[in-house]
Amino acid sequence: MNNQPDENSSKKTKSAIDAVFEASQEVPDKRTGLFAEFDPVSEKGFKQRIQYDLKGEDYNDSLVWKSPEGIHVKPFYHRESTTVTSIPGQPQSWQIAEEIYVLDEKQTTRTVREVLQKGAESLVLKADKPFDSKKLLNALPAESFSLYFNLSFFDPEFMLSLCENLKSKPFKSFLNIDPVGNLAFTGNWFSDQKTDFKGLERLFLNSAHDNVIGIDATGYQNSGATAVQQLAYTLAHANEYLNHFGDQLKNQTLTFKVAVGSNYFFEIAKIRALRLLYASLASEYKLPETCHVLATPALRNKTLYDYNTNLLRTTTEVMSAVLGGANAICSLAYDAIYHKTNEFGQRIARNQLLILKHESYFDQVTNPAEGVYYIEALTTQLAEQALTLFKEIEAGGGLVTQLIEGKIQNKIKEAAEKEQALFDTSEKILVGTNKYQNTDDLMKNELELYPFLKVKPRKTLIQPIIVRRLSEAMEQKRLNDE
Repeated sequence: MNNQPDENSSKKTKSAIDAVFEASQEVPDKRTGLFAEFDPVSEKGFKQRIQYDLKGEDYNDSLVWKSPEGIHVKPFYHRESTTVTSIPGQPQSWQIAEEIYVLDEKQTTRTVREVLQKGAESLVLKADKPFDSKKLLNALPAESFSLYFNLSFFDPEFMLSLCENLKSKPFKSFLNIDPVGNLAFTGNWFSDQKTDFKGLERLFLNSAHDNVIGIDATGYQNSGATAVQQLAYTLAHANEYLNHFGDQLKNQTLTFKVAVGSNYFFEIAKIRALRLLYASLASEYKLPETCHVLATPALRNKTLYDYNTNLLRTTTEVMSAVLGGANAICSLAYDAIYHKTNEFGQRIARNQLLILKHESYFDQVTNPAEGVYYIEALTTQLAEQALTLFKEIEAGGGLVTQLIEGKIQNKIKEAAEKEQALFDTSEKILVGTNKYQNTDDLMKNELELYPFLKVKPRKTLIQPIIVRRLSEAMEQKRLNDE
């Protein structure tokens, strides 16, 4: 089935997003107590004082910063120019997730019970081949938790059996099937486009499962795309499914798996902008406007040397995910790039989220970023610029067409090379790697996993999007010099 939107869909999508912005209300002036004693200062007054203190220097050249995404960041934000944007689908609470590899059903069951007892509230089951889903699910605790699947294969018969076995269980489950993502990041469909989409259609018709599609957008971040590119490509990624399946998705909630980087406020705004953009797109197809977001720290900025700094990076990243409104967050072990999964690394990653939730009270406020002048401005700018890029992609035939033509890969490569150049010249700093190195730090004997880009010659339909960490070349040289 192929339900095409009408020819004015692109214009309607833009008008829908514009309507959301126009419907936003200004933040009211609620000065009480001590602050009521002071006269309010207008935005113009602030600018005049700043201009005076600059002693003739240009305000825009001196104080307005332009990010790599093209976002203009001002030195201050004022309620006069701030609108509060209502973000559809913001969750009332968030869950602590943990990823578990399914190698042996019995061992997986033991691990699940252990991590649930230690504070995990949802699980991400990762597998590279079919397993005995009935045996595994029957052995899991009869508790109410969320269950995400991260499968590197797509076998419709296995998925139908899995859905049947899930029916009687109390778990909220997300299948996260993403043929378009497999094409983008491996270079091939699972089988071919027609077969893969037919498999999805079988699930929609026969499984009664309402969370079939999961869009894995982590590769856009981890390959070096800017925040605007990540949003636009993710939206175009979703549109491939909405455009093809149309009304078959009327009972479906799409899941987005996003990677969160270290640009703290931008990452908060990125998740909010994603919800806003998807709601506007889905409304054009008369489909549910809310989506589900699973967030995890990015790999792009993680380092092999001085690996404990990864703890600092992942801490701010999961905080961004919480404040941005992710439904579930799966942290990343500090040693994930070079160690196999181990109890210590997983415990530290889990405890980061437990501390945020139970000691720092990050679960006590719903939608805490709403009304924050700076974040509201970033959300609007990211959404508007991503919408412009999305329209260009759709005018060029859509994401799959542009992947086949290599245009998406080239754009990401350009952005990644710019970021890499900043890292190589130490304008972009990763502490312990290209700045403040510990020359006594030796890692050659610590490697359980190969931490660099793996090159496997194989035949692919398209050039895949290449996921690569910023520090790889520098780390390889240091390893060779040990």
